[in-house]
Amino acid sequence: MMHYNINKGLLFLFFIICALINFSCESNKKLASYEGEKHKGVCWVGTRNPLSGGELQSLKELGVSHLSQTPFGWQKSVSEPDLNWEKHRNKIWWGESSNGLLSTSDTAKALGITDILKPHIWVRGSWPGEIAMSNEQDWNLWFDNYKDFILYYARIAEKQGIPILCIGTELEKASHKEKKWREIIHAIREVYTGKLTYAANFTEYQKVNFWDALDYIGIQAYFPLVEHQNAPDLTQLIKGWEKVIPEIEQTNITFQKPVIFTEIGYCNTEDAAHSPWVWPNERRNATLSEEVQALCYEAFFEAVWDKPWMQGVYFWKWYPEPRVREPDFTPQNKLAEKIMKKYFLDAKI
Repeated sequence: MMHYNINKGLLFLFFIICALINFSCESNKKLASYEGEKHKGVCWVGTRNPLSGGELQSLKELGVSHLSQTPFGWQKSVSEPDLNWEKHRNKIWWGESSNGLLSTSDTAKALGITDILKPHIWVRGSWPGEIAMSNEQDWNLWFDNYKDFILYYARIAEKQGIPILCIGTELEKASHKEKKWREIIHAIREVYTGKLTYAANFTEYQKVNFWDALDYIGIQAYFPLVEHQNAPDLTQLIKGWEKVIPEIEQTNITFQKPVIFTEIGYCNTEDAAHSPWVWPNERRNATLSEEVQALCYEAFFEAVWDKPWMQGVYFWKWYPEPRVREPDFTPQNKLAEKIMKKYFLDAKI
């Protein structure tokens, strides 16, 4: 019995020492800094018809250096393993077609604007975060289809020389399948030589375990910044970010990758900071407020923009031709546009 207790004690001591060594190693890691130019970006909305010319010029004047383009794949339900995209459809909006993507990319390049490719899955009656198969056979089929989908766009990105590809967006109930995602990343690397990220939902990014296989940690940064829906002031919004930033920094330290806010946005409503992800058609009874939207932009720039790990930001969303819809996420022709311009043009990067 004495011999057993000694061995048990030594084993316990061994685990304690290992834990302390691991903690020491993690503690000694520093924040991973951004590389090159910070991305001063917007999320570009693909148009039904070809561009007439000049639609991107206003972005240059606002200091925008990057834009993300979003082609879609379609899924009938969250548990349906079949996917279809441009490859399967004759009719598709021009701006989301391969021809539209390439034309927009060429136009952006001519203005000195860099574009990234960020494919989405559109799910009927839901959103990508709810995609989950009911059995392993369907999961395997879904991942086979998704692999074909993302490789289709990886090849387009490689042909066009688009420097960043987002391998998935908000697939929260699928991203735990780490082995499958690593296989997909490996397959993408075989056909695409640019940088890779994944756009994790703000409730998901800490659970993703394959950041080490990518170049950037991507976050759909719709973090709630206040607890109440009443119109907040700038100090309250900055305090909201101060609660979130340490968690982002821990992920940055753990994986040693810069962070991109692959999306961030706020409606022009008083409750925008309370639940930024809520779609405009669900805010029809909300009180409109350009002021709150602008304050949300300013809080981001004041609290987050100068962080060493911040590789860049993409504001949701930007129409080629401004639309009049109230409420809406776009900062176009609103106070938020002035805030974005101020920081994009004055930012020291």
